[in-house]
Amino acid sequence: MLSRTDGNTTTSAWRRPRVVLWTAASVVTLAFLIALEIAARRYGEPGPVTAQAQEVIFAPKSGTVLYAGMALMMVVLTWRQRFIALGAAVGIDLVFWLVRWAVDAKMMYGNGALWVTLACAVIALTRRTGRERRLLLGGVGLALLLVAGRKTGYTWLLITSKTRPMVLDQYVATADHALGNPSWLVGRIVEATGTVGAHVLEFVYIQLAVAAVAVALYQLRHVAAERRFPRHHLVRTFLVIGLLGPGIYMIFPVVGPILAYGADGGHWAVADLWPNTPPPLGTPQPMPFDEITPRNCMPSLHTAWATAIFVHSRKGPRALRYAGTFWLIATLGATLGFGYHYGADIVAGVVFTLTIEIGLRSLDRGWDRRGLRLAGYGTAVFAALLASYRYLPMTMAEHRWLFGPLIILAMASVIYGYVRTTRIWDRTPTSAPVPQPRREAQPELV
Repeated sequence: MLSRTDGNTTTSAWRRPRVVLWTAASVVTLAFLIALEIAARRYGEPGPVTAQAQEVIFAPKSGTVLYAGMALMMVVLTWRQRFIALGAAVGIDLVFWLVRWAVDAKMMYGNGALWVTLACAVIALTRRTGRERRLLLGGVGLALLLVAGRKTGYTWLLITSKTRPMVLDQYVATADHALGNPSWLVGRIVEATGTVGAHVLEFVYIQLAVAAVAVALYQLRHVAAERRFPRHHLVRTFLVIGLLGPGIYMIFPVVGPILAYGADGGHWAVADLWPNTPPPLGTPQPMPFDEITPRNCMPSLHTAWATAIFVHSRKGPRALRYAGTFWLIATLGATLGFGYHYGADIVAGVVFTLTIEIGLRSLDRGWDRRGLRLAGYGTAVFAALLASYRYLPMTMAEHRWLFGPLIILAMASVIYGYVRTTRIWDRTPTSAPVPQPRREAQPELV
């Protein structure tokens, strides 16, 4: 048995399974990216690896995401290094901007941020050793994973539109009667607020990644001083949500009320009903849809990510807690009010996020049994929700006063279990020993 008084031996024992786990996760992620690349090429589109490589030279799709990724990478740098990195990124972008302006090419920023991030990876491999190399590579990995996650999402959406010609909107819309058709209700409210309310909700909906980076930067603010990352932070939850969520799209393809029941769906829509007329009850059946629209409704990943932001902002200062609450409420308003999701999607998204969050935290605590039981319960609730939406929609709609409260109660039980478990964890130390960081001199970036 290992002695707890032997700090080096204990630290080594604690690290060994984590190294194996992260190595396995890296291999799986690489294989996953290669598989998506091959799948995208079959449909004549560049995959996530190719799309990211192109942004080294060509105009990025989202410069904001690239700079957000660089901001995450800079948490491992000193303030002087951060100013150098930011100045280099802006300078490179100015050069790209002048060249694109001269040749009348598409204008977009972000190449500089990607160049700086890749340069830091080269510096880590060639000019760093030991802990400093691992730390800088960890920062670069965070940045590239954020960007790669965005590209992976685009590829997943393409695959869902090409491989799932039939969608299950009629089933979800029927089951949604048990919740009172919230998308139709909130849609009318958003219309009543006029352009101001719509623009605010649209900004929140589009800039979700910016809010996530703000919370993540707060959680990672001590990385440069302590020379190590915290054991759990928002970026990990975001990435797992983005990795697992699109897989559910393949199982339960849904396009959303504004497309299946609104004018935006064109001739593919059942009728032009959203948001003024709730869909009539009838026997649901799979319906064909075009090969362009992503089947990305079940669960609502925007709700999932906004829930993660809310959860991780709870331990921040008051302003951050208020911002996290606002972002969650506004995201719910946008997803429902713009007709992008049904109420059933929202419930599934909340359960999905809390299950992932509790699973990750259980892993960090040495496979905590209490957390694993709750993760299993959350998985069962999520599976039961999807099964009931698919196989019991008419029963749910006809007995809405029974099934509506049951759906909310199922979600509330997962929320209660999460809050209760995390409060117990906060009062007790983790079972896995945490290695104490050594204070080392911080080398300069250049």
